[in-house]
Amino acid sequence: MKVARQRPKYLLFGVIGLMFLWVLTHSERFLIDPADGEWMHIESFKWWLLPHAIAGACALILGPMQFSDRLRQRFIGVHRAVGRLYVTGVFIAAPLGVYIQYLNEPLGFARSFTIETVFQAGLWMLTTGIAFAFILQGKVQQHRQWMTRSFGTGPLIFLEVRVIFSLFNVSDPHSIEIVVWACTASSLFVADLVLQVQEILRMRPRTAKARSATSVFETVGG
Repeated sequence: MKVARQRPKYLLFGVIGLMFLWVLTHSERFLIDPADGEWMHIESFKWWLLPHAIAGACALILGPMQFSDRLRQRFIGVHRAVGRLYVTGVFIAAPLGVYIQYLNEPLGFARSFTIETVFQAGLWMLTTGIAFAFILQGKVQQHRQWMTRSFGTGPLIFLEVRVIFSLFNVSDPHSIEIVVWACTASSLFVADLVLQVQEILRMRPRTAKARSATSVFETVGG
């Protein structure tokens, strides 16, 4: 039963892993290709992009580790250290992302896009801060719920928008902004949808046991 409940989580992480590989080899290929023309685009803010990228990558890679029951149960110290690194990454990457987007305005991006970045960064930091506050109070269930929302409002948006850009050849600033706004606006809904599915899967064994117990009681009583 436990393995069956874990399968949707493994499937979700598999999809996230595939999205990461797609983004790395398509949208962010310049990170592994020094000759990529994208370096000319980021020349004016590349030194701001470096700490933003490192912190964001830490959040993207370490985030899924926070949802590992095995890691949390067997290596609680590692789990806590990874969690602190994730929180640190969020609070470095988010504000730097806003500033980098502001520096992008002379390249054709509207001020409304910078406002969107402020909104997304604030949402990411807020959900992360709430998750951190809950774990400091020892409220593990609420902490896990808000960590799901944190990952959904940060790293998942990063992957989603770049996969969409690549698949549908989105390149002009106006269309890029529309896609990013749409993904940000739906991020909490997507995160809560995942939480609802997890809750349904968690309740199934309990419901089955309750029905089994009721059936046995009725049989004995009959």
